[in-house]
Amino acid sequence: MSLEMAVPHFLNGEKTLLPSSLDINPLKLFDIAKSQGRPLYAAAPMVRYSKLAFRETVAQYGVDLTWTPMILAKEFNRSLAARDSDFTLSPNSPPTIVQLGVNSPLEISRTTLLLSPYVNGIDINCGCPQSWACAETLGAALMHKRDLVASLVTSAKQALHSINHLNKTVSVKIRIHKDLRETVDFVQTVQEADVDFITIHGRMRSTPSSQPVNLEAIKLVAEHCSVPTICNGDVFSLEDVERHVQATKVDGVMAARGLLQNPGLFKGGEGCSWDVVERFMSEAVKRPIPFKLVVHHLSEMVGSDRTQCGSTLLTKEQRKEMMACDNMVRLIDFLDEVREVRRL
Repeated sequence: MSLEMAVPHFLNGEKTLLPSSLDINPLKLFDIAKSQGRPLYAAAPMVRYSKLAFRETVAQYGVDLTWTPMILAKEFNRSLAARDSDFTLSPNSPPTIVQLGVNSPLEISRTTLLLSPYVNGIDINCGCPQSWACAETLGAALMHKRDLVASLVTSAKQALHSINHLNKTVSVKIRIHKDLRETVDFVQTVQEADVDFITIHGRMRSTPSSQPVNLEAIKLVAEHCSVPTICNGDVFSLEDVERHVQATKVDGVMAARGLLQNPGLFKGGEGCSWDVVERFMSEAVKRPIPFKLVVHHLSEMVGSDRTQCGSTLLTKEQRKEMMACDNMVRLIDFLDEVREVRRL
C-alpha cells in the first residue's frame, strides 16, 4: 500500500489498514528492551534493501525498530512518483523510522507532515558517505553543520507538535569526526534542540567498512549523550551485540550487513536458517519489490557469508542456478526443487 493509497482509505474510516504499531513511541521500545535485560535491536537504513518486505521479515526475528532507506525530502515533497516508490506500509508494518536526506528546515517540515501519520519517527541522515550526497550538503556533510542539523530537528519537532503527534520521535544518525571533540559538540548541539535519540556509526566518512568500527569513539560520544544511544557498525552475531554494548554502554544496537546476511541475527544461532528464507519469500510475494532485489537478498542469505561458519544453505552450483532465474515464478519453482518453500 503506497502512501497515496493509504490516505483516502484512512479518510474513509478504514483505520484497520494502518498498522497498530503506529501507536508505539520508539522511546518506549528502549524501555521494554531494558526491562528484558538487553539493548534495543534495530535494522539499519540501507539504500534499496530496507524495503517493506525486508523490514517485515526482520521484525519476525527480534528486531524492535526498523528504518526505511534514505528518502530525499525535496523530491518526496514534490513528486507523486517518488512518494509511490519510496515509501510503502501495510497493516502488519513493524515500528518504523523514516530516514530523510534533507538540509532544509522547510523541506523537513513538509515531509514530516506528509509521513508522520504512517511512521513512528523521523530520522535525519548525517552519515551517508557517498560523494553525491555530500556534494548536495546531505548525509555526512551535515556533520560539519551542527547548527543546521539542530534547526532541522527543531523544525521536525514543531511539525509533529502542530498536528499533535506527540508520540513520534525525531532522531539523528551520525558518523564520528577525526577530532572527537567535534562529535561531542555536535551531539550536545542537537540535544539542545530536543532530539529524542542518536545513532552513532563508529567510522568517519572516509573510513572503509573493511576497517573495524571504533567502539572507543562510540563510548566517548555516548558518554556525552543524555538521550538514548544506538551503536552501528560490525554487528554480525549476538556475540558482537554483547561485545559492543559492554564496550560502549549504549542503549541499542543497529545492524546492516549482518541482517542482510541473516535476517534472523538477533534470534541467535549460527548463520541464516531456511525458515528465514521462507519468511522473506512470503513477505516478498505479499509486499512486492524489484525481482533483482529479491535475488540479491537471497544471495546474501544462502551464500558463503561469514556468519555461517563456512557452510551455506545452497551449494555453489545451486547459487549459480538461482542467480540465473529471470522471474519470480521460476525462482520459487527453483527453491521448491531444492528445499521446498512453505507458503506462510
